[in-house]
Amino acid sequence: MNTITKHVVLLILCFIVSNVNAQDTQTDSTTTTIPYRANGLKIDRLKEFKERIKTEEREFLKIEVEIINQRLEDGEITKTEAEQLKKESAKKRALNIENRLAIVDNKILLLERNDADYTDNTDESAQFGISLGEFTGFSIGSKNKPKKYDKRTTNDLVFAIGFNNAIGDGQKIGDKYNFLESGFVELGWAWKTRIFQESNAVRLKYGFSFQWNKLAPKNDGYFVQDGNTTTLETFPSELKDSQFRVTNLVFPVHFEFGPSKKVERKNYYRYSTTNSFKIGIGGFAGFNIGTQQKLKYKEDGDRVKQKIRSKYNVTPFVYGLSAYVGYGGVGFYAKYDLSPMFKNQEFDQNNLSLGLRFDLD
Repeated sequence: MNTITKHVVLLILCFIVSNVNAQDTQTDSTTTTIPYRANGLKIDRLKEFKERIKTEEREFLKIEVEIINQRLEDGEITKTEAEQLKKESAKKRALNIENRLAIVDNKILLLERNDADYTDNTDESAQFGISLGEFTGFSIGSKNKPKKYDKRTTNDLVFAIGFNNAIGDGQKIGDKYNFLESGFVELGWAWKTRIFQESNAVRLKYGFSFQWNKLAPKNDGYFVQDGNTTTLETFPSELKDSQFRVTNLVFPVHFEFGPSKKVERKNYYRYSTTNSFKIGIGGFAGFNIGTQQKLKYKEDGDRVKQKIRSKYNVTPFVYGLSAYVGYGGVGFYAKYDLSPMFKNQEFDQNNLSLGLRFDLD
């Protein structure tokens, strides 16, 4: 009996020991592989990025060689100087590849020996960022890319604001609409392209803009649509406020004239009009995308506010002339709609705007 008991106890101990060893082995195995499983995808991406580094630096070298060849063709440098500059660029890009690859290799080593939540807290042009799942992406800023030698096209934000009114047959500014309460706002984006290769005296400026033209009728006036006709009539009671707003999407085109300063750098040059006078002459064409009339009045002692959205027979296709005169990024601006405000009217009214224009390049 004692022998049987001893054997049973021995078997139980063996079973327990084997389980403990298996758990230890599993725990050790899991502990060993957690960092790799957590960081494995990051490491794979970094290895792929090493190839992108080589490709990127070679592309940058290609751009710099093209710039040098253009300077040689323009007679700015000699053939000997061009060859020397190419050698310097090639050496710089080779060193860039070497140094950047070393940075990536060091990051791979950090990931291999640490857990997934480890960070080196460095502020470099190549940075980690969260992407999909557990993958942390690797990116590099575009600031490393060489500047284009001659950039003939630039772009900027356009903002204009000022007074708005309408004139027509026998109708002058301020006759039917309050001058101070009627206004316009324009917001858009414009591209500017140098016309001539060796001069920036003439530029073509083009883009798109949203125009909001508001009219405030005098003497309790408001617009009434009757079929295909829209007329300005007197409201039955006193109006506290009367506004008529037309919203257009237009595509302006201007020829811009004026002096500019040529700013030359080692590997590129630019023309600057920051502190120069400029004149722009052109026009615009586009579409009406919304019309609204707002009325405020009292009815039976109650305040009433109405916002009426309707077509009001407003001309769907708009076009006109515009011009500006300015210094730097600020100028006086005028635009005149050749298209009438309303279609099928007894007499035409044309929108006229005067104000300030800001070209925020």
